[in-house]
Amino acid sequence: MLNRPALFDVIEQQIAACIGTGGSFAVLMLRAHGLREIALRFGYSQAEHAGEIVQELIGMSLRPIDCVFQIGDDSYAVVLPDMLGRNHGLLAAARLSQAFEQPLVGMEAPWQLRISMGIAIYPEHGQDAELLCRRAGMALDEAQRRREPCVIYQPDETQVEVFYEELREAIEANHLQVFFQPVHDLLSKRMVAVESLARWTSPRHGEVSPARFVPFSEQSDLISALTRWSINATLRHAAPLCATGELSFAINLSPRAFSRPGMVEQLKGALDVWGVEPTAIIAEVTETALANDLESGVQVLGQLRDMGVRISIDDFGTGYASISYLHRFPATELKIDQSLVGSMQDDPHTSRLVGAIINMARHLDLATVAEGIENQVTQDRLTDMGCTYGQGFHLGRPEPAANFASRFLAGHAQR
Repeated sequence: MLNRPALFDVIEQQIAACIGTGGSFAVLMLRAHGLREIALRFGYSQAEHAGEIVQELIGMSLRPIDCVFQIGDDSYAVVLPDMLGRNHGLLAAARLSQAFEQPLVGMEAPWQLRISMGIAIYPEHGQDAELLCRRAGMALDEAQRRREPCVIYQPDETQVEVFYEELREAIEANHLQVFFQPVHDLLSKRMVAVESLARWTSPRHGEVSPARFVPFSEQSDLISALTRWSINATLRHAAPLCATGELSFAINLSPRAFSRPGMVEQLKGALDVWGVEPTAIIAEVTETALANDLESGVQVLGQLRDMGVRISIDDFGTGYASISYLHRFPATELKIDQSLVGSMQDDPHTSRLVGAIINMARHLDLATVAEGIENQVTQDRLTDMGCTYGQGFHLGRPEPAANFASRFLAGHAQR
């Protein structure tokens, strides 16, 4: 496992060498998707052995002067000296991708991994070890978000750097904001729920995408505080709306929430404080999160269902959870990822895939929610397929929860 000072020491040595020569080097962060699942399926000793095989594959794919460090259960850092440009970094990434095209061998059973990589280059992307590692990590996050093998750090408006103290203060001082986005019953064309979304306007950066600050909070110790804030901020706005009996409220729960004790008790306590019935709440969790820690996820979801909370499997169709897992999840609905919904109109294959998901869900007595409906043609197609619910800009954009609540209650009073 990583001794972080050892990694930083190697990077600082490279910096010192480059100052004298005017040279360049790269830091590459790599995540091997599938290593955690080996532990769940075959045990921790097999997972450790697989980790050793992965590190050996990385080393064999690179030059003798390149340095490899394991920095987590499924994560590695590579220092690549003497880079003449970003193309050399991409060449190293290509060799690594090629090394993982075949399943791992030497274990109880061959196992296919998928890797994601992010690269930061000295001095272009930073001039100290910590900044280079952070920016390589940001590029890795971007690669995972885009589902691309490798991304080189690009300092633009979509890659805002999140600073720990600033985000911690924003959460503690309640400077984040809750937005509600409508969810409609596609058959009756009636709004039946809202999804709660966290938004943050930073004094330093302006609007920061949740795709930035949520993963950052998960990688630090801020996820518990962010989850607590999200639950209570949502319920505060939901409480007066619950009296109408017309809406449910979907709350996104981080994968990390399942590994922290007391999450179920925390939600129950918040429901009691705000006087909201559990049956009005939909807990949204990603299929990938559940696959990474199947036993714990099933246990926590079971406790939530016992309370009366409904369970939605978010981003369905893009993760790595086996469909065979579904019979173990106490889910009530599948949420079809917007990348699939957005491609339906131009890609018949994707349209058939979405139809297959809807049919499968119907046979499992699960409702379906289509994300990212951007036009009437897509909405009509999903309705014809039998999709239960939908959301997207065509049906309603996210807006501040306070504004939504005022408008909804005013409209309800006029009926």
